[in-house]
Amino acid sequence: MSLIPTSNTAAEIAVQESVSLLLRDLVHERTGIHFDAERLDAMLEKLEPRARARNCQSYLDYYYILKYDDSSDEEWRRVMDTFSVQETYFWREYDQIQALVNIIVPEWFRRSVRPLCIWSAACASGEEPYSIAIALREAGWSDHPIEILASDGSEAALAKAKACLYRERSFRNLPYPLREKYFEARGESFFLRPEISSRVTFRWANLMKIDELSEAAKPDVIFCRNVFIYFSPDAIRNVVRSFAQRQSAGGHLFIGSSESLLKLSAQFELREVGGSFAYVRNDLKA
Repeated sequence: MSLIPTSNTAAEIAVQESVSLLLRDLVHERTGIHFDAERLDAMLEKLEPRARARNCQSYLDYYYILKYDDSSDEEWRRVMDTFSVQETYFWREYDQIQALVNIIVPEWFRRSVRPLCIWSAACASGEEPYSIAIALREAGWSDHPIEILASDGSEAALAKAKACLYRERSFRNLPYPLREKYFEARGESFFLRPEISSRVTFRWANLMKIDELSEAAKPDVIFCRNVFIYFSPDAIRNVVRSFAQRQSAGGHLFIGSSESLLKLSAQFELREVGGSFAYVRNDLKA
């Protein structure tokens, strides 16, 4: 059995293929993330620091920790930090946010007095839900009962989101006047003003275990963008089925422009909404 080197030098780690496959399948089961055969080395590279931190002598030892150890729940949170992709920015795929603000929100309050619940289901470092909050405020909806819940499987990403500090790269699409209006310069970073940050509630959530997130019981609008590109078709089906169980007919689901639910879900229909596209919850049972 190959051992994990205990030094911090960049040494190649050999591992039995069967152990790699066990880890791959376990990671997929718990996180939805799928590593194909060509990316198994990348998976092991990401897991190596955690295996070393747990003083494992082999990847098989680490597998046993993830699968059977009493501390496995906490360790999975660290794994999800490791796999987290935090490449996002303000005003990303803004046409979808425009559809929300210009079409969905006005229609909602024309027919309902109930608060509108918007869920950013994979919020990374917070740019998406904060963009939604800014857009709603700019459109004059600040005084309406709108709840914005944001969740992510990475505690490290959530910590960044709650800190409200962003570097220049996060503003590549945000109009400069809005940065001036809603952010305060602090050294080389920009701090989001409380009138926006206070509108968003953050929670940790694993999309493969949405039942653990009670606040997302009835989201009327879900943003889950640029996540499914890392998931297997089966994992996407499971997550979308969970979304459908929590939405009433007419609820909206926004996914990334490069993603599709074609042949993956019968509970959502693709429709054009205000020049953008969204999946709308139909009357079929989940």
